[in-house]
Amino acid sequence: MLFSATGGPGNLAATKPHALVNFFAARGEPDIAMSLTPILLADAAVAGAIVVLTPGPAVIAFLGIGAAQGRREGAKFLIGHLVGDLLWSSLALVAIVGAKLVAPWVFNALATFCGLYLAYLGARSLFARRSASGETMMQSRRPMLRGLTFGLSNPKSYPVTLAVFTALLAGHLADFTLVQAPPLLASCFAGFLAADVILVWLVGVGPVRRFYRRHEIWIIRATGVMFLGFAANALLHAWQGWAAEARG
Repeated sequence: MLFSATGGPGNLAATKPHALVNFFAARGEPDIAMSLTPILLADAAVAGAIVVLTPGPAVIAFLGIGAAQGRREGAKFLIGHLVGDLLWSSLALVAIVGAKLVAPWVFNALATFCGLYLAYLGARSLFARRSASGETMMQSRRPMLRGLTFGLSNPKSYPVTLAVFTALLAGHLADFTLVQAPPLLASCFAGFLAADVILVWLVGVGPVRRFYRRHEIWIIRATGVMFLGFAANALLHAWQGWAAEARG
């Protein structure tokens, strides 16, 4: 799940996603015993693709790696990030059937780690210089590991995915079982892959790579400013989460 700009992890998980629920409810699905219809599975794939394509720190990091090092290295970053997408999507589906496996403090800890990690990357990017070998800090010798770090440390992946699945299954939540989870997750995974293919293709387009290389240092510094903004947002929500847990 590439980072979303919507509310904090705790707030989103506890709030009913009215806009998504209304959208899928308007499709005219009959409110009968739940069946995974082709339309529902297609909706899951589209939702997965939209979540991945939503701009955020991971998308920015991918574009930097892909434009500087090529499609292959960018694809490695996305493969690592996909592990996090699948983990949080699986936990969201399990939560729908009533098994709350993730405690609130986990999201607070993830938000804290995420904020500090983004602040570190942002500070390095803001003062980026080329090394003696000509490399910049946005380049990575282990893009898959960096993608894995982004994917697993995203505190909003779980509540955002939970909101999407809740909307998709609106009116059928009482009938949803773990037996039906694998095909729904597979459809969402197909959406993840389709979005990743689009991103890998885009980052290798000639004009994109030439523009990036021509203005690389300034793009990296602008990325640093955005990372610092994302870091401040993550740390703010982490602080609010810890405060709420202390009061409760």
